[in-house]
Amino acid sequence: MKRKRYTEEQIIAILKEGESGAATPDLCRRHGISEGTFYRWKAKFGGMDVADAARLKALEEENRRLKRLVADQALDIQILKEVNAKKW
Repeated sequence: MKRKRYTEEQIIAILKEGESGAATPDLCRRHGISEGTFYRWKAKFGGMDVADAARLKALEEENRRLKRLVADQALDIQILKEVNAKKW
């Protein structure tokens, strides 16, 4: 799996620096990111604190786990329907 270069805390610090009035191209050049990355981060993390980002990460993990659980249950139901549909 690809390793992330910046943590959520670092991303939020970069966005706060941008909100304080730093020019976006200079900010991106200084941190080694593209402007597209900056605006994507801004859309996802804009207006968040570090605690909010940690909560978002926990919720995304829980959502991923629950989706997998639902998919497994749907597969089990489909298998049981196929077995029950056979004529004995």
